[in-house]
Amino acid sequence: MLRLRAVCPFSWRAFQFRSCSCKPLITEMIKCTDERQIFDLIQKSKAILSEKQVECAFNILWQFQKQKTSFLKNVECVRDHPQFITLHNLATSQMEFMNDDTLVNVLYLTQQCATETHGLLVEALVTEAWRRLERFDINMLSKFSFCLANQHLYFSPLMGKIADIVHRKLETIEDLSFVKLFVALGPMAGPEEKEQLKSTILLMSEELTSQQALAVMGAMEEMESRNSHLNKKIASILHKHLDNYKPIELLKITRALIFLHFQNKELFVKLRELLHSYLKISVIPSEISILVYALSILPSPYLDEVEVSRIEAVLPQCDLTDLNSFATSVLRWIHYDRTYLDNTTGKQLKLLQKLDHYGLQRLQKCTNLNLLWEELKSLKGDWFAESLLEETVATLHRLMDDINYKNVAEIASFLSRTNYLSTLLLDRIASVVLQQTEKIHPFAILPIILPFSILNYDPPQSDEFFGICVQHLNSYLSVLDPLVLVFLGFSLATLEYFPEDLLQAIFNIKFLAKMDSQLELLCSSLSMRVQLRLMELNRAVCLECPEYQIPWFHDRFCQQQYNKDTGSMNGAQQQIYKMLAEVLGGTNYVKASVLTPYYHKIDFECILDKRKKPLPYGSNSITLGKLPEMHWESNTQITGSTLPPGAERIALEFLDSRAFCRNIPHLKGKSAMKKRHLEILGYRVIQIPHFEWNSMALSTKEARMDYLRECIFGEGKS
Repeated sequence: MLRLRAVCPFSWRAFQFRSCSCKPLITEMIKCTDERQIFDLIQKSKAILSEKQVECAFNILWQFQKQKTSFLKNVECVRDHPQFITLHNLATSQMEFMNDDTLVNVLYLTQQCATETHGLLVEALVTEAWRRLERFDINMLSKFSFCLANQHLYFSPLMGKIADIVHRKLETIEDLSFVKLFVALGPMAGPEEKEQLKSTILLMSEELTSQQALAVMGAMEEMESRNSHLNKKIASILHKHLDNYKPIELLKITRALIFLHFQNKELFVKLRELLHSYLKISVIPSEISILVYALSILPSPYLDEVEVSRIEAVLPQCDLTDLNSFATSVLRWIHYDRTYLDNTTGKQLKLLQKLDHYGLQRLQKCTNLNLLWEELKSLKGDWFAESLLEETVATLHRLMDDINYKNVAEIASFLSRTNYLSTLLLDRIASVVLQQTEKIHPFAILPIILPFSILNYDPPQSDEFFGICVQHLNSYLSVLDPLVLVFLGFSLATLEYFPEDLLQAIFNIKFLAKMDSQLELLCSSLSMRVQLRLMELNRAVCLECPEYQIPWFHDRFCQQQYNKDTGSMNGAQQQIYKMLAEVLGGTNYVKASVLTPYYHKIDFECILDKRKKPLPYGSNSITLGKLPEMHWESNTQITGSTLPPGAERIALEFLDSRAFCRNIPHLKGKSAMKKRHLEILGYRVIQIPHFEWNSMALSTKEARMDYLRECIFGEGKS
C-alpha cells in the first residue's frame, strides 16, 4: 500500500492545484468535510457529472478513509451507499471519454473500496487500459502496473505485455519514474531483465528519495535480490534517512534487511534504538504491535519491563490482529532467546495468558460478522490456531445468520485456511449460494467450493449446489484466468464432480498453450503448484471418467518429479515396515515406497493369494523409479507382474495429522481421492491413522502386530 501511495500521490495539494482550472463543482467537492456531503453533491448533480468530476469524487472519498484510524474506517458503509453505486455507474458510462490519467486514477481509487459487487467495473477499467497500453508513457505504465499488483496480477499476461513495452523503452528512461516500474515489474521480470533493472537503479541510486529507496528495497525483497552492491547502496540510503521513517516503514525496512541476509551491525543498532524510542512514547495499539513485531525479528530481541508494561496497558484496546501480532512476537522471543529465558519465561507466559484472555473476550463480545471478518482475514500462526480457533468458530456459529452473498466467499476462505470442519457453517454457505446465486460474483465460486473440497464434505443437496456453482461459471470459462480454472477443476474432482464443459475448456491445445506461456512468468513455487494440480486433475479424469477420453500426458513430468524424491520414511513408517515384515514372513513379502500407474506413491504394498497367504515379490515388482508400462483396461488389476487367480494387491498407508481435519478425525479430500484411485487400480486399501497407531490401545509391540494382522488378514492374535 505504501508503494501504491508513493506512486499515486492523490494529495489534497494536487487537487487544490488542479481545481483552478476545473468547474465549480470540483471546488465544492474539495470543500466537503465528510462522505455524506460528497454523496449529497453526487445525488444532486449526477445528471451533469463529467469524468473529471467523477475522478475527483472517488479521490476525496478515499482521502476521508485514509485519514481515519482502523477503528473509525467505514469502507463498507461507503461502498454500499446508493450514491457510491451511482458513482460507479457514471464511471462505467464515461469510461471511453476519460483521458489516460483519469482512467488509471479511477481504477486505483475504485480498487480501494471495491469488493465483488464492484469488481465488474474494475475489470472494465483494466480492459480499457489494456486497449490503450501501447500509448501509455512511463509514468502511466507505472501507475497501471501498481493497480495490477494491487489485484495480485504480478504474473498475468497483461503484466507480461507491460514488461515487454518497458523492455523496449528501457534505454530511453532518464528520470526516477523508472523506480515505480522497478517496484511493480521487478518481481515478475526474467533474469536478464532483472539485472538490467537493477543496473539502471544503481546508476540512479544517488538521486533516490527516502520513499523511493524504501520502495526499491521492497521490490528487491520480492525479487530475493542477491546483488550485494545494490543491496548495500540502498541500505546506505535507508540508513541516512532512518530518523525520518514511521514505525510501519521501519518494520518494512527491518523485514527486508533480515530477509536479504543483510549484514550491517551499525544499521541494526540504529534500527533497534529507533524502535525502542518509538515504543516508549507510542500510545496507539496497532503502532505498538508493529514496533514490538519489528523488534522481535531483529537479532537478539528483548524488551525491558517498561515496554512490557506498555504492551499490557494497551491490550484491552487491541483488536484480534494486534493481539495476534503481539503473540507472534512473544512466541518468537521464547523460541530464539533460550539463554535469556531463565529470567523472562514467567513474564512471557504471563503476557501470553493475558493475550488469550483478551482475545477470547473480544470474540465473545462480537456482534457484527463483517467487523469480525476484518480482524480474522489476516490471522495466522500458532497462537491463533491453538488459543482462539475454537472460540472463533463458536462466534461464527452465533453470527451464522449474517452470512450472505457479500461475505460468503470470505467465510469459506477462512474454513479452508484453518482446516476446521464445521458442517453447520458449510451447510449455511451452501444454502446462501443456492438462494442468492445471481448476486454472487462468478470469480468468488472457487473460494466458495474450496473448503468442501479440502475438508471432504458434501452438503445437503450437494448435486444442486455444485451444479449451480458450475453453471454460474459456464459463461466465464473463456475469460477466467487459466490458473483459476485448473484449481477449480481439481477442487471439483476431489469431490467426485467432473463437469464436462469445464474439463473440455481445460484439456484442449489452445488452453494448455495459453497456460504454458503464463507459467513462464510465474515464480518457481507457484508454477510447480499449478503443474502439480493440472497433473492431479489429469490423473483423476483418466481414472474416474475414462468415457471422456482425455489422454494422460504427464509421464515425463511425473518421472522428473519422482526422481527427485528421496523416498525416506519417518519413524512411524519405519516401525510399520519392520512389523509388516514380521507379520508377512520376511522383507521379500513387502515393498516400501511403491509407485503405481499414474504415479500415486504408497507407503507399503503386499500381495495375498486366494487363501490369504502372502506372496513373495519377483523381479517384475513395482519399485520406486522403475515403473512398468502403463495402460488402461476396464476393471483391470495393476499392470506389471500378473497376479495369480484370486490374489489381491494391498496398499497400506500411514496417515499423519495432515490427512485429517483439525478438529475431528475426518479424512480430508486429497486422502479420500487417493483411496478411490487406488481402489480403481485394483488395490485393497488399508489406511492406518496416526491417532490409532499412537493410541494407548496400541502402546505395545504385540498390540500393534495384532492390529496389522487384523487389517491384512481379518484376524487377531495368531
